[in-house]
Amino acid sequence: MNRDGFLKSGHSPSLLSSFLYFDVSFMIWVLLGPLAVVIMNDYQMDAAQKANLVALPILGGSILRLVLGFMTDYIGPKRTGQIGMIITMVPLVWGWQFADSLQELHIVALLLGVAGASFAAALPLASRWYPPQYQGLAMGIAGAGNSGTVFTTLFANRIAEHYGSWHVVFGFALIPIVVVFLVFSLLAKDSPNQPAPKKLKDYASILSQKDTWVFCIMYSVTFGGFVGMANYLTIFFNTQYGLSAVRAADFATICVIAGSFFRPVGGWLADKFGGIRMLFVLYGVVGIMLACVSSLPPLGLMVGLLFIAMMGMGMGNGAVFQLVPQRFQNEIGIVTGIVGAAGGLGGYFLPKILGNMKLTTGSYTPGFLILSGIALACIVMIMIVQIGWKKSWIGQGGKALTQDTLAS
Repeated sequence: MNRDGFLKSGHSPSLLSSFLYFDVSFMIWVLLGPLAVVIMNDYQMDAAQKANLVALPILGGSILRLVLGFMTDYIGPKRTGQIGMIITMVPLVWGWQFADSLQELHIVALLLGVAGASFAAALPLASRWYPPQYQGLAMGIAGAGNSGTVFTTLFANRIAEHYGSWHVVFGFALIPIVVVFLVFSLLAKDSPNQPAPKKLKDYASILSQKDTWVFCIMYSVTFGGFVGMANYLTIFFNTQYGLSAVRAADFATICVIAGSFFRPVGGWLADKFGGIRMLFVLYGVVGIMLACVSSLPPLGLMVGLLFIAMMGMGMGNGAVFQLVPQRFQNEIGIVTGIVGAAGGLGGYFLPKILGNMKLTTGSYTPGFLILSGIALACIVMIMIVQIGWKKSWIGQGGKALTQDTLAS
């Protein structure tokens, strides 16, 4: 990769702003994941209820990504991001000062989905500044903002334990989002290449295209797997291995780091070797690792297996979004919202699958086997669809065609 070419081809302040916005939003989006282990000391919940609490923010994010994706195409990603951050402050204030029942926490959880919807504005803000040959890296860097999850799993339960209250964690979360809002407002700039807003019927036509749904399925497994695991692993380690709230979150952090920081690597490798090739390998790795996890091995081995699985999911996120902007360059805002919503839905169902199977069978094994089967099924799907892709918009070896290649 030509480093100087990459730096000169886009707008670095906007790329940084996109990363920071995504990072702090992700941190807030998954706040209830590790905190659930602390919250259940105040509200007794069974396995399914705990899974539901941590899944609700992901559901909210899935739905609202469609809204923010639509706004991104109409008013631009910068203004959409500013509005998103202001609204995100509402559930933080509510959780800090007012939430005193499980029912109120469910409302706060859904409203935290606004933070998860940041995806639909942050990625187009970065993507529209960069040419096709740098899409994988640019989207990978912006998407690495999911590293905000690490701050949540590492510090949320420690803060709650230190102050003797999980409410105060919501108050602390207000500090970074206010800072990022100011930085974002100063540095971010909409690309001059932003396409003209489409009509609603144009967006409906996107949903009628098979490729849209293929990307939705792929991303629901990679991103959905990552965010679902990130939200649920603290509960899993606490329940399965009897770890304390802080210790369970620490082990979850180790696994989350893999999915967070390897996303740009996935985008870069997809630029180099092709998104299709990368996804074949990554879905295989994830499927095999989850099958091994289903045996519920000793803690040390379990962390290693989940680390590799989460790394594969993170790299898969970068690989999927190396392809998406090439296929839907002029509709990237709404497509990002649609595909991101599908990813969120995957993250919503993952905790539900694990929690419900644990409640029903008394073991996590069936749940992990189901997840493994879904990942491996994606390989079969890609084998089928890539035949048509190579005839239309994919080049040799699964690399997305650039505009220069198409012109030649």
